[in-house]
Amino acid sequence: MRKIFVLGLASLLLWSCNSGNTTTETTKTNTPEEQTRAGQSAVKDDESAKDVVKVAAGSPDHTTLVAAVKQAELVDALSNAGPFTVFAPTNAAFEKLPKGTVEDLMKPENKAKLQDILQYHVYVGSLKTDLMQDGQTLNEVNGGNITISKSADGKITINNKAHIVASIPASNGIIHVVDEVLLPPAK
Repeated sequence: MRKIFVLGLASLLLWSCNSGNTTTETTKTNTPEEQTRAGQSAVKDDESAKDVVKVAAGSPDHTTLVAAVKQAELVDALSNAGPFTVFAPTNAAFEKLPKGTVEDLMKPENKAKLQDILQYHVYVGSLKTDLMQDGQTLNEVNGGNITISKSADGKITINNKAHIVASIPASNGIIHVVDEVLLPPAK
């Protein structure tokens, strides 16, 4: 199942890189100002008719993620039927990593490490924020676990670090835009 997901994810990203300019429609989980800070594109069509790869490909705020998925050879995975929940870091989230981290991960000799990190951002199943519970643990595709924190006002944090700033439904799951890159614990 993990290989199918990974192949689907890779397909999604590859398609998005080749699809040209498309816009995304978001389901708001935070204020419009927070979504703007997250760099979401204007809404022009129904994203729920597109798979998660096509949605990600249309986002100018996820070019680093798309490039990483291509480099890790994971493009085909997210085009599958799913369902998938993808925690998608923005370009700004990648920029928060120590200088040189992204460039190092993109080297061919670090492909396995890059795959591990990207797979730590994917859950098999479609989990909307209203179904997330405080303290809930999710087993990600790489075998690691993430922990959900949900405040009284409904805001969601992953691993006490990454905040969900927007959610975008897709035909084969859901994308939760996050403001931090999730790094798996050392194995």
